[in-house]
Amino acid sequence: MNEALKITKEIKTALLVLGSLAILIWGYNFLKGKDLFGNNRIFYVTYENVEGLTQASTVTLNGMVVGKVNKISIGDNAKIVVEISINNPIDIPASTVAEIYSPGMLGGKQIGLIVDYSDTNLAKNGDYLVSGIKLGIVDGLSGKADPIMIKLDSVLYNVNKLVVGLNNTLDDDLKNSLHNSLAELNQTLKNATQITSGFNRIVGDNEQKIGTIVSDFEQTSGNLKTMSDQLAQADLKSTLDKFEQTAESLSAMMAKIDNGEGNLGKLINDEQLYNNLEGTSKELNQLIEDIKLNPKRYIHISVFGKNPGPYEEPKK
Repeated sequence: MNEALKITKEIKTALLVLGSLAILIWGYNFLKGKDLFGNNRIFYVTYENVEGLTQASTVTLNGMVVGKVNKISIGDNAKIVVEISINNPIDIPASTVAEIYSPGMLGGKQIGLIVDYSDTNLAKNGDYLVSGIKLGIVDGLSGKADPIMIKLDSVLYNVNKLVVGLNNTLDDDLKNSLHNSLAELNQTLKNATQITSGFNRIVGDNEQKIGTIVSDFEQTSGNLKTMSDQLAQADLKSTLDKFEQTAESLSAMMAKIDNGEGNLGKLINDEQLYNNLEGTSKELNQLIEDIKLNPKRYIHISVFGKNPGPYEEPKK
């Protein structure tokens, strides 16, 4: 009885050890991206450079995780061979491109599958896929920064040579003059700073007055705007129409006068009438002058019936 119980304990202990060992092996492979119970397919990709890519990096298709990187090793001609496992039952055409890319500015690299579903020739387990590398933002900036840094180094080198040359060329007097000029410039900047501080202090002391001035200006601007709106809304069109009608009437009247219509038109355009009026006016003036010179000829009282005598033309 004791021997049977002892055997049972030994069997339980052995089973517990085997189970723990199996869990340990499964967990180790799971952490490496391998699923011992899954239907994983293995593919290989050859790259020139896999910087940023690590084991257990994810493999995605249109942003969805479909596998992981199992192993990274060096192949022939110093090429990098990457082993990936696909744990999703998707079709992988032979023309599929396994492209290394950066999902963001931070973090490591991933492999994205670019699938051409028009290709009916499917890749088999253990086949090599086409490789590709997509430069990220950081990679692009790094590539552009290298030539910029080279040019910057060249510029700094030339500036350094120029400064050394100037230092060797300048004599003591010129150096002193330059030093004095820089000192005066520094003093000028200090004075400008003091002036600015004084101005700020004045503005701060008179902030209320400045606010009142600005308020008055805004009110004046509003009044001008109101006046402008009132002028814009005035009945200017009616006034202009009346002025235009008056101008047309005046133009029509001048046209009638010019054509000899009406008394004024006849007087201006009929030369004979004008001459007759001028002659009549002249004779009337002579009559008035004769009356002044010889009033007895026209106004006389004769008690004895004396003849006034013949008419005498006034002397001119």
